[in-house]
Amino acid sequence: MNLNQFGILLAIVVYLVGMIYIGFKVMDRNKTVGDFYLGGRELGPFVTAMSAEASDMSSWLLMGLPGVAYLSGVADAGWTAIGLAIGTYLNWLIVAKRLRTYSERIDAITIPEFFAKRYHDQKNVLMLIAAIWIIVFFVPYTASGFVACGKLFNTLFGIDYHTAMIVSALVIVIYTTLGGFLAASTTDFIQSIIMTIALLIVVGYGVSVAGGMDSVMHHAYALPGYMTFTQSYNVATQSAVPYSFLTIVSKAAWGLGYFGMPHILLRFMAIKDKSQLKLSRRVATVWVIISMFVSVFIGIVAMAMSKVGALQTLVGADSETAIVRIAHLLSTHGFGFALIAGIILSGILASTMSTSDSQLLAASSSVSNDILSGYFKTKYSQDKLLKISRCCLLLIALISMGLAWDPNSSVFQIVSFAWAGFGASFGPVVLLALFWKNSNKQGAIAGMLAGGIMVFVWHFLIIPWGGVFGIYELLPAFLLALIINVIVSLATGGADASIQKEFEDAKAME
Repeated sequence: MNLNQFGILLAIVVYLVGMIYIGFKVMDRNKTVGDFYLGGRELGPFVTAMSAEASDMSSWLLMGLPGVAYLSGVADAGWTAIGLAIGTYLNWLIVAKRLRTYSERIDAITIPEFFAKRYHDQKNVLMLIAAIWIIVFFVPYTASGFVACGKLFNTLFGIDYHTAMIVSALVIVIYTTLGGFLAASTTDFIQSIIMTIALLIVVGYGVSVAGGMDSVMHHAYALPGYMTFTQSYNVATQSAVPYSFLTIVSKAAWGLGYFGMPHILLRFMAIKDKSQLKLSRRVATVWVIISMFVSVFIGIVAMAMSKVGALQTLVGADSETAIVRIAHLLSTHGFGFALIAGIILSGILASTMSTSDSQLLAASSSVSNDILSGYFKTKYSQDKLLKISRCCLLLIALISMGLAWDPNSSVFQIVSFAWAGFGASFGPVVLLALFWKNSNKQGAIAGMLAGGIMVFVWHFLIIPWGGVFGIYELLPAFLLALIINVIVSLATGGADASIQKEFEDAKAME
């Protein structure tokens, strides 16, 4: 290992040790399961905002999104980013405050528990289904983060992919297991700052190496369809591909996923003062818009660097390592630059960890709180339930490591599928639970099942048909789930008087 590699490693190790330290620091504040999974509803507005968005973006922000822009230009990445920006704002605007109020009114600390108590589901069938969907979709989502970590260290240091992936996963597991939701939220806040610094450094350095902004734009516009929102660039044929209105809607439909993301919705439930959600909304929205714009631009800059010979041409899933390779190039200028490169790479780790920790918590809560305690009504002391929760987290992490074993897995594709799953199965239920008092348990169950199943059906059976059927599975699955929820609720008599009164009481508390 040379001096420059040591500088990179030193910065990364300091960062990782800091994350573990935070886990130890807040460990004693977890007295109950409610503390472990929701932090006792004590988050401040800035931590709420930045931890929500950091846990949302994942390695997709620094690896997946630039990789897509690198290969095909601004259309795919740009319309996806626009949809996500709109979805972020609307989620904070219409869902956050009401969910915070309603969940406190019925004393719910997880999303499945909120569903069960909102619909007075005494048998907790709705809770069970929701918990199963969380496990089904969060395990591969978490695995995508582990894949990103493995790729990072393998590309940078030549460390065996599997060894790097396991070590990275263990760090995430350690601080999350120790500190729970408070550790995840605090580290996510810090990680969002590191991610921002990483994005800005990469853009500045990349533009300089590529020959300046004029050179970057020249190379981008030289590729057919690369810089237009109505076409995309086909790297295989080196030609422009028409971009239909249906494709635009399909990409922008990513924004619908926000209404069903458990790890984001939990942040809304955990803020201490709901009156501060307005500030959180502004902070979160501004950060998301800027970070995604910069991320897409990094893909364009990396392409220009390849054209001038500063960066090797990247193909397929390797395009997702663009930011890693830029950081490595920066590190060759000396020890000081190696430390800066280490900060960039810590940003990639931050983007991965900030999502994986929240996903592990949500998945483990589904097993311990929602399935064992909720559905099977098993009674445990708080101490024992905390131990069970931590054991569940470890088990889910191990399963995720198994799914991350293939180094050729695409971060973007894994995240895309899991995002669709949550958006379609939970999103319509969340919206109707909060804004339609006549929604009932039968409708929620039918809609949740329809949305989750349709994601699988559309992705694996219908998309291969191509043409108009090649749209992102989230859009048709979300619409189907919403329609079925409404139809079944009406067909089964709607909500009873007690549920409607509780709905009105929660609404009045805003």
